[in-house]
Amino acid sequence: MQLGIIGLGRMGGNIARRLTRAGHSCVVWDRNGGAVSELAGEGMTGAADLADVVAKLAAPRAVWVMLPAGGPTEATVTALAEIMSPGDIIIDGGNSFYKDDIRRAATLEPKGIHYVDVGTSGGVWGLERGYCMMIGGTKGAVDHIDPILATLAPGKGDIPLTPGREGRDHRAEQGYIHAGPAGAGHFVKMVHNGIEYGLMQAYAEGFDILKNKSSTDLPENERYTLNMPDIAEVWRRGSVISSWLLDLTSIALAQNEDLTNYSGEVADSGEGRWTVMAAVEEAVSAEVLTAALYSRFRSRQDHTFGEKMLSAMRFQFGGHVEQKPGN
Repeated sequence: MQLGIIGLGRMGGNIARRLTRAGHSCVVWDRNGGAVSELAGEGMTGAADLADVVAKLAAPRAVWVMLPAGGPTEATVTALAEIMSPGDIIIDGGNSFYKDDIRRAATLEPKGIHYVDVGTSGGVWGLERGYCMMIGGTKGAVDHIDPILATLAPGKGDIPLTPGREGRDHRAEQGYIHAGPAGAGHFVKMVHNGIEYGLMQAYAEGFDILKNKSSTDLPENERYTLNMPDIAEVWRRGSVISSWLLDLTSIALAQNEDLTNYSGEVADSGEGRWTVMAAVEEAVSAEVLTAALYSRFRSRQDHTFGEKMLSAMRFQFGGHVEQKPGN
């Protein structure tokens, strides 16, 4: 299938690579000409600008926008809406706020242009592992791009099937779902990221407690100098708290068990805040997720080993580099 891809950063570029390796045809553009040239050298069709992307696609066109949420995505969707045709599909695969998706879909509907939002999880590992995707939009538009989604998804892998799922949508077992109408995909991904904050915070606090068991504030006979890399490794194997986040934690500790390459200043990219806002709107109690978000705020004032652990996990799964003061 043919697809235009706008935004060739950490995830956009690898999405294009995964699709191309599977035989799909990608027309790519980024304001960074070097990124376009690199992917053109890997068999993709480079474009000079947005209009050139659209011109090089056969109708009905599908264009995947993989840009930062907010202004960059908004401007690109608006520009594409002016040059695309009825029946075409604009896909937002970034981390947009779901209410923006609802508004954009309503704006595009009179033009006959379909809008699909794809909450995309997989970070820098997605090229090889695949991307878990949560999708919002009309059934017709989502079905049309299913060959793209099926290729990007991780597939069943070696994860056992869940008992009792017989007769349910098989796509969930492949690593992607049609969550509902416009905005539903990014809403589900938003809550996913809010949960991610809570899980990361739990690991960070637990390892902080382990690390500080050698504190001189404790009686000498109660102090332990614990091997953090080995603890992370043993918990990966058969433990009830094993997870991919723990796998990444083990990698970070094996590389530098004191995590001195991290300051512990932990950024938040928006989804955690939006999840807490949704909980307030729905009058749903979300103590853990809210506390995890506030911990990230506090991390920008003073730093603990646990916060270095949070930074390490963010770098491992998403390539997120710590922000320096003033950035």
